Amino acid sequence: MITCIREVRRAKGLTLQDVADACVPPTTAQTIGRLETGTRTVSVDWLNRIAAALGVTASDLVTLPARADLPLVATLSAAGAAAPRRVATLPVPQPAPGQVAILVHADIGDYRCGDEIWCDRIAPDAFAAALDRDLLVPQGAGRLLFGRLIDRGEGEIVVLPPGHGARRQALADPPWAAVAVRLVRSL
Repeated sequence: MITCIREVRRAKGLTLQDVADACVPPTTAQTIGRLETGTRTVSVDWLNRIAAALGVTASDLVTLPARADLPLVATLSAAGAAAPRRVATLPVPQPAPGQVAILVHADIGDYRCGDEIWCDRIAPDAFAAALDRDLLVPQGAGRLLFGRLIDRGEGEIVVLPPGHGARRQALADPPWAAVAVRLVRSL
């Protein structure tokens, strides 16, 4: 949830201390500042307290991210295309917090030039769950390796890069990896 507490407070010409004093029960200017900047999570209770102190509704303090959905007009199966049984929409892909992307510049393995590979960053304790999945791992000195995680042993992982004749590479446990979770491909 994204708040616009600071913008509303400033538009009303109030200081952090003014808002803190107007809260019921009163709080500190430091707490209001932390809630404004996102250093501290804004609960529904805090949102209502600050809204009352500012003389606005809680919904005036919340900015929801814009999101577009696509209307679902057909389903496709071995029997062909068919109209959906009920009205539905599909959400447009939105990056999740911590996601990173890879842009493919040349056809290699299952990937085509122009593909975007969206990846979720994971810590070493989650590497075993990524077996037989494509991932990106740092090799040190700014170098990266992309390929299929084929083995997770004591203190190392083994990655098979895409492409015919690629050789598997063993790496000492990297500090993180990014597992491919979405392929975005233009037709």
